[in-house]
Amino acid sequence: MTLAIVTGAPGWLGTQLVRSLVKGLPDVPSLSASDREVRCLVLPDADAKELEELGVAIVRGDVTDAASLEPLFAGAEGATVFHCAGVIHPTKGVAQLYDVNVEGTRNMVEAAKRAKVRRFIHTSSNSPIGTNPTKDHVFDEAAPYNPYMQYGKTKMMAEEIVTRAHATGEIETVIIRPPWFYGPGQPPRQTLFFEMIRDGKAPIVGPGDNRRSMAYVENICQGLLLCEKVDEAAGQTYWIADRRPYPMNEIIDTIEKVLEEDFSVSCAKKRMKLPGFASEVAWLVDATLQGVGAYHQKIHVLSEMNKTIACSIAKAERELGYDPKVDLGEGMRRSIQWMLDRGEKL
Repeated sequence: MTLAIVTGAPGWLGTQLVRSLVKGLPDVPSLSASDREVRCLVLPDADAKELEELGVAIVRGDVTDAASLEPLFAGAEGATVFHCAGVIHPTKGVAQLYDVNVEGTRNMVEAAKRAKVRRFIHTSSNSPIGTNPTKDHVFDEAAPYNPYMQYGKTKMMAEEIVTRAHATGEIETVIIRPPWFYGPGQPPRQTLFFEMIRDGKAPIVGPGDNRRSMAYVENICQGLLLCEKVDEAAGQTYWIADRRPYPMNEIIDTIEKVLEEDFSVSCAKKRMKLPGFASEVAWLVDATLQGVGAYHQKIHVLSEMNKTIACSIAKAERELGYDPKVDLGEGMRRSIQWMLDRGEKL
């Protein structure tokens, strides 16, 4: 097998992908590990202990610094690049989204072309496509761009960079669009969500029947590995998610049930119910803040809470053989178990 280059580790998805490359996916025996070099781009000050334990090569650099990418692509002809690096919730204002998501992707694509990489697999998002027009609607790959806020715009621009690169014939590219992900390795914001459900403070904005596509991290890794394996994926875009979207009420009910039945965590069995216009007010505040280059994570998240963001995975099933093995209940069980194994409490 060829060299695999991964960005976005030691982040959530990047680390899980590296583990999948090194150890395989237990739920998908056909995507077993192979003896290949895995090379990771890691920020200069990032803790790489977990990656070191996996035995992969570590190159210190930054996607925003084109010169720092040269060692990453040394001898990379014929390699596969899994570009998972990106900023969702910026800590340095909206400009950080453009620096990392747009210019960082441009730097990676140009370096990959120079190195004669075979295939560049880009992790995008649901945000370039926006929110569904009705609660029953689902997006497919033909849906037009309608980016949600500045993050959506930067991920759209990154997709356009990747698509243009494929059109040159210099490199094969594939784009995946995973929505809200969950699973082991989760950041603190996901742990906070569990705590809010436990304490009866999980927000339901409006009736809670708006649907959200979600993606367990190992389901996403399956999609990424298939995008490398399937020749016909070149030049294509795929939604990669769990098999079906979940209503917000079901998401919270499922997590509450798993906490109580599988981990004996007593839950308040309450919801913080907010009127639908709370998200619309948050949307206005969010848009105003981002318009002047600022960003507030909680306001941004609240702005989405009453919206449907749902996709169909039919194309990925048909063309890649994508078969998500883990559903919401099992994925949440694994996620909570991962927390407890690390000594975290609920």
